Amino acid sequence: MADAGDRMEGLAAHDWASEAGKRWLAQLDRFESMIEPIGKALLDQAAYSASETVVDVGCGGGWTTRQIAGAVGNTGFVLGLDISPDLVGTAQERARRAGLANIRFERGDAATAMPKEAPFDRLFSRFGSMFFPEPYPAFANLRRMLRDGGRLDISVWAPIAENPWQREVMAVIKRHIDLPAPLPRAPGPFALGEQDYVIDLLQSAGFSDIKFDAWTGDQRVGGPGSNSESAASFVLDGMQIGDLVRASGSEVHEAIYLSLVQLFDRNRDDDGVCMGAKAWLVSARS
Repeated sequence: MADAGDRMEGLAAHDWASEAGKRWLAQLDRFESMIEPIGKALLDQAAYSASETVVDVGCGGGWTTRQIAGAVGNTGFVLGLDISPDLVGTAQERARRAGLANIRFERGDAATAMPKEAPFDRLFSRFGSMFFPEPYPAFANLRRMLRDGGRLDISVWAPIAENPWQREVMAVIKRHIDLPAPLPRAPGPFALGEQDYVIDLLQSAGFSDIKFDAWTGDQRVGGPGSNSESAASFVLDGMQIGDLVRASGSEVHEAIYLSLVQLFDRNRDDDGVCMGAKAWLVSARS
């Protein structure tokens, strides 16, 4: 159970460089469509202007990077930074097909990397800052990527208790297998749910004027249009918890799949599986 516990505690940076990155890539468009509303809200908050230079931390397949490139225009520039070589390759290809000349992608660990274009005017990260094994030095490195007076805009999940889309899925799985108790603030999707902790991280790194806005809305599990069966398959095939479920054997896997289908049947509307979600949209000055 110790090994399973390690996997449960979150997606550390080296995981994203290998299996987690491949898993995200295999379900890229479904993941993107799920979190697109939050990405749009964070982009609205950031309100980029022409000629700004921006680094997009944890850019994944590059959707947010491409939106930023459009906002800053040909006189601006955006770098997409991600630790997964597979995601960076896909992001590069999609930007090429979009004909964007003011964009570059780089494979690197944001905890230690320093792109050649630094310091930037702005830093953006949609759910890319919660997985640092050592968050204090990592956030200090993010600060070094920014010029004095620059601005950070990041989104992070609020606590799991305020995210039924994940809380109820985990409750279903716990009825079938024993899961280790999560360690508070351990690297993973909900590592930065506590506002006081985020404030301390940012202040310790040298940020000021820290502000939080709450995004609340519906999470389309598996993306808009998913039915209960495809959403259950998405959870077990695309999310890290599926590793533990598969390790429990085929009978347990099937039982959990059927229980998830029942959960999602209770949470469907005309546009697919719909469950409540909450995230923090955070801004700060360097």
